[in-house]
Amino acid sequence: MVACTASAQVKTVSLHPLLTELIQQIGGDQVTVIDLIGKTGDPHHFEPSAEQLKSTQGATVYFVSGKGLESYLPSLRNIVGSGAKIVEVGATLPSIEGSCSHCEHEVESAETAEHHHSIDPHWWHSIDNFRRATTVIAAELSIAAPAQRARFEKNASAYRTRLDDLDRWARKEIAKIPKENRHLATAHDAFGYLCKDYQFTSFPVQGINREQAPGTAELAALLKELRDHQVSAIFPEKESNHKILATLTKDTGITLAEALIADGTNVDTYEEMIRHNISAIVKALTPRTTP
Repeated sequence: MVACTASAQVKTVSLHPLLTELIQQIGGDQVTVIDLIGKTGDPHHFEPSAEQLKSTQGATVYFVSGKGLESYLPSLRNIVGSGAKIVEVGATLPSIEGSCSHCEHEVESAETAEHHHSIDPHWWHSIDNFRRATTVIAAELSIAAPAQRARFEKNASAYRTRLDDLDRWARKEIAKIPKENRHLATAHDAFGYLCKDYQFTSFPVQGINREQAPGTAELAALLKELRDHQVSAIFPEKESNHKILATLTKDTGITLAEALIADGTNVDTYEEMIRHNISAIVKALTPRTTP
């Protein structure tokens, strides 16, 4: 997908759908965004085709998520060389430890040394991190087009105000959930930043994803842990295999909740993702009042 206008002055490339929106919000009609991955791609496993890379010729800045998310990044650096700047937006943002399922079976090598296994790469689930990312992108666009600095900073400030409003809404909604109910069991370890910001205890069901299914003994151990902590619901992820999670919830009293959006795909905006996820969590974990 290519977003452009006749007056665009800076040609950029995005390797994450949420970054594409953020660049557009800040750059406005002064920026062209070559969105390599699109709204339905998988940021973890994406590798651009030769034809896609051809469309990026002339770009001055490549924006990637960073924190080890993009396994293709070392190859991209070799292709781009010194012809453009690659900005890892998440590199300077606060990190938390975690393990994400796409890393579990990779072999560390010199070529993949940048793919950090100990850092949770899903930083966008912290609204505060996304607010900081706005500042990072505005600064990089200002370097690329100094004459437009004031415009970029104004747009970034307006978007940060919207994020402040979104965070206040999220906190108001989450306040409906009693603290003892704030257990977030998910398909894999993708929501640690959300848990940290809003004081949830994270219960990632490691290994339960599109790539790997747990054995009978693993399922039994997982069920015991969930019961011991009185976890009331498990949240699958959109576009993941829900059948295995359904097995965990069968005859256990644990609810299979509405699927969450982990990677910002299949949504039009960041705000849409946050509102969907928070609403689904609040719906599943708020005690129902009896008439």
